[in-house]
Amino acid sequence: MDRIAEVKRMTKETDINLKLNLDGEGRSSVNTGIGFFDHMLEGFSKHGFFDLEVEIKGDLDVDGHHTVEDAGIVLGNAIREAVGDKKGIKRYGYFILPMDDALALCAVDLCGRPYLQFDCSFPNEMVGSFDTSLVKEFFYAISYSAAMNIHIKMLSGENSHHMIEAVFKAFAKALDDAVSMDGRIKDVLSTKGSL
Repeated sequence: MDRIAEVKRMTKETDINLKLNLDGEGRSSVNTGIGFFDHMLEGFSKHGFFDLEVEIKGDLDVDGHHTVEDAGIVLGNAIREAVGDKKGIKRYGYFILPMDDALALCAVDLCGRPYLQFDCSFPNEMVGSFDTSLVKEFFYAISYSAAMNIHIKMLSGENSHHMIEAVFKAFAKALDDAVSMDGRIKDVLSTKGSL
């Protein structure tokens, strides 16, 4: 069974086309109009072994908020669609990722309930043309549209670029773990019988 989703979303603020393959090789083609955000999504793809195609036309003349938040909504929808009925998946995933001075923890649960715990603060307001306050907005949007529990904690760090990159890569590794199949799981990993 292919675990692939294609999601399109068009509003007055953004026009987004996204394709996600959970069982990919880490190939990506990303164009959001925000160079640093492209770099983060490419890292997510590479380190999670997800094939990812993203094309966004956003109102960057306003700022990057709508582009980044809507990308989170669309990526979350794609994760939810691609993972399907969740039968056989490990459901939980976590990773602690070092990136030079930065050390980020991410834990996820594909439980069907949205929640974000985000314990990070970045020294700089901007990295390139990317507003660092949008990192939380992005993961908040994913948590709600994918209906998943996400905990992100910055354990240490001084450089905003390294810290944010560590967060995106830790999320990728945690998600890769959570969506991976386990032959011992015959249905869904829940005493309730559904996720």
